[in-house]
Amino acid sequence: MNISDFLSNTGAADDVAIVDGQRRYTYAELRAAAATLAGSVSTLDLAPGARIAILGPNSFFWVASYLAIMKLGMVAVPLSDKGTSADVRRSISAVDCSAAMVDRRHLRHDPAAVDSVTVITDDVLQDVLDSGRTPYWPETTTEPDSDAVLLFTSGTTGAPKAVRVTHRNIAANTESIISYLGLQRTDRALVILPFFYCYGASLLHTHLRVGATLVLCNSFAFPETTAKLLEEQECTVFAGVPSSFQLMLRATSFAQRATPSLRIIQQAGGKLPPVMIEELLAAKPHAELFVMYGQTEATARLSYLPPAMLTEKLGSIGKGIPGVELRVLGPDLEPVQAGGKGEIYARGPSISPGYYGDPDGTSDKFTPHGLRTGDVAVVDEDGYVFIVDRRDDFIKSWGYRVSSQEVEAAALRMPQLVSAAAIGVPDDVAGEAITLFVTVAPGSEITTDAVVAACRRSLPKHMVPKSVVVIDGMPLNASGKIAKTRLRDLAAARVPLASAHPG
Repeated sequence: MNISDFLSNTGAADDVAIVDGQRRYTYAELRAAAATLAGSVSTLDLAPGARIAILGPNSFFWVASYLAIMKLGMVAVPLSDKGTSADVRRSISAVDCSAAMVDRRHLRHDPAAVDSVTVITDDVLQDVLDSGRTPYWPETTTEPDSDAVLLFTSGTTGAPKAVRVTHRNIAANTESIISYLGLQRTDRALVILPFFYCYGASLLHTHLRVGATLVLCNSFAFPETTAKLLEEQECTVFAGVPSSFQLMLRATSFAQRATPSLRIIQQAGGKLPPVMIEELLAAKPHAELFVMYGQTEATARLSYLPPAMLTEKLGSIGKGIPGVELRVLGPDLEPVQAGGKGEIYARGPSISPGYYGDPDGTSDKFTPHGLRTGDVAVVDEDGYVFIVDRRDDFIKSWGYRVSSQEVEAAALRMPQLVSAAAIGVPDDVAGEAITLFVTVAPGSEITTDAVVAACRRSLPKHMVPKSVVVIDGMPLNASGKIAKTRLRDLAAARVPLASAHPG
């Protein structure tokens, strides 16, 4: 098995694979570009298993590079194009990359980032695209359990780690996701998530596998553009993280646009508060909403909640996807009873074999009981899983373990708010005082006292934020998730508070 063939050989030659700006690239052109890049990499005389970085925004070149590297039995190392030169150099050094496939746009912007390795750019594609010829694409086989990709974690709870993702992992996760989503060759997915992020990579894998079309959108900094593009391109699939949907619902015309072509909405990458799920259902009743849960260490997806169960099991991440077993284990590492609280563990063929060059981190995360996710959850009497919070995001206040997600969900019942993030700030009396950062919808006016009052109406006293801070925009990491580490830095720097609540 070679995962490059698995992903790219289904699409019909004349069908559109990638829409990148004003260009539409067919599957024949994608395979030709990948073959051309594979030829360029072959001249470097690297051994199978060599690591090759990919750097740049989502693009036709990015996808062709990804396929070319894996085709040759080498390991693709997608890097964030949002970081600094030092970040890129650190990642390249951490996994000992031998070369890098770099978008010319990024190279002009930051040539120093890849000055330690051999670089191949999208220049080499021009001739093959202009000529329309199809370079030789040899049959290759690769050991299924060999590494195909090293994906860096988002680093929301610590330093990023390089996760080993095998050819078997990708095939298993891809087929499972396709089966429960019911993806089709006729689908057109609008992609706002970067391919270096496991969620974005799963969109790439699944849609290529069924021969569908990926419409690339690298301008989510202007979310109204995304709402417009979704309608103009007649997209059938849209996927995002919680911050994506919060912006789309409360800061764009997304909810008011008809989008009749939209049939599947995918939400993962963190918990979207129940009130936002209800708004999304009301805004797009004709589309099926799949609430999902996953981790980089699981290739991508671990669970999903069937759309038919959304209202009955509101707030749940559902059950394991086909092929994956989820268990919620207590401190004794035994399954908890219904209503009991424990940590989620996962088993299945899409679980990574571990971290690259980190045996201690691997043994801590990949245990005999399964992948230790770090998420605390409860299970109901029907076996549906409800996440309470990340283990590292609980706030220890007044002797209680407070779920930051519950505080955020209470605040977001206010339609004037776009996003909310709760953190604990060291406090001599409470241990940690709850500080809530919020952003406000365009044109809305709200006081921080009103936010505190709204939280007080639905939360017990020990969960009510001591202080509320209004900021212009949430700090996001490269994957689009709220970066709570940066909010903790803001709080530690004693940023002026918009208002304070004495508790």
